Amino acid sequence: MKIINLDRISANPLLPEVQAAMIQIIQGNYGNPSSQHKIGEQAAEALQNARESVARLVNCKVSKEVVFTSGGTESVNHAVKGLALANSDKGKHIVTSNIEHNAVIRSLRRLKMMGFQVTSVPVDKHGRVNPDHVAKAIRDETVLVTIMHSNNEIGTIQPIEEISHITKEKKILFHTDAVDSVGLVPIDVQKLDVDALSFASNTYYGPAGVGGLYVRRGVKIWPLLEGGVQENNKRAGAENLIGIVGMGVAADLALRDMDTRLTHVKKLRAHLLKELPNYIEEYLINGHPEHCLPNLVSVSLKYIEGESVVLMLDDDDIAVSTRSACASGSLRASHVLLSTGLEFADAQGTLVITFGVDNTEADITRFLTVLKQTVKTLRGLSPLYHKTAQA
Repeated sequence: MKIINLDRISANPLLPEVQAAMIQIIQGNYGNPSSQHKIGEQAAEALQNARESVARLVNCKVSKEVVFTSGGTESVNHAVKGLALANSDKGKHIVTSNIEHNAVIRSLRRLKMMGFQVTSVPVDKHGRVNPDHVAKAIRDETVLVTIMHSNNEIGTIQPIEEISHITKEKKILFHTDAVDSVGLVPIDVQKLDVDALSFASNTYYGPAGVGGLYVRRGVKIWPLLEGGVQENNKRAGAENLIGIVGMGVAADLALRDMDTRLTHVKKLRAHLLKELPNYIEEYLINGHPEHCLPNLVSVSLKYIEGESVVLMLDDDDIAVSTRSACASGSLRASHVLLSTGLEFADAQGTLVITFGVDNTEADITRFLTVLKQTVKTLRGLSPLYHKTAQA
């Protein structure tokens, strides 16, 4: 049997067109885009073409607003630290939410060591931020609001436009982590009206280890890496031309095929949610029922641990996850799920299922069939399950 990958939030395969473009760069005589000779000029042209493709995907006004990075984590670190430090003369207070990715959380932790203060606003049971709570958390010394666009564990999409109205009125910078959104759902930085937006190539079938940071023209931001004047003096170091070219091609394909992809993954998600009660009893669906990523289902299976389910499914060549790959290996319950009010035991029994363009309804059926037997086996070993059944 083929391996069924339902963990697309962690990684995606490269599309054939992306592979071909990257191989062409590898086999060609490309140099450093900063070099002042013909080979360098050839590389610079390829870099600029990719920048324009990525800029179109998020609707930048000019391509220079795109800064290429080594991935989503660097893009987030650069935005949060760079914006805060460059504008610290106006104040040292930042507003965020309780369910941010570790890249945001740990960047803010580092800034707190430098004298910044952070206010984290709560979310509702669906994991959604109330814009009024953001407004109330803002102080005179607030310089930055950072709220993620979509959550990588429960899929909830935040009211970014409503929050940006607040930050613009109060003249405060606004960053959003859109690593799990860009290329999957339509993202328009003009419509969202944010000052900075982080994203990554692998979300939309480009190479891993390549990311982007949108920084609105005129916004002050300190470079995270210092040295040369690459990336319009915002990120030093020779660009990863091979990866960036792949990212650009993937961006063109994502823009072209977005409607088709959305239709496909929405169909798979609806099929899973419809069929799940025919296979499993006693579970909870996490995240917002409407404002959510179309390719993600977070389900908490009662009385058992999610990691045990993942390992048993893996034995049957089915890949799913329990939480962010960046937090795997931790025995702690997800801070995202606990923030929504989920009980600790239920949070420990959570699976995150994500679909890709090459998944099928047959994949879902096989997953559910194996999951049914897995849950039966684990609940048979669960003291909590037997205790509840006796009660």
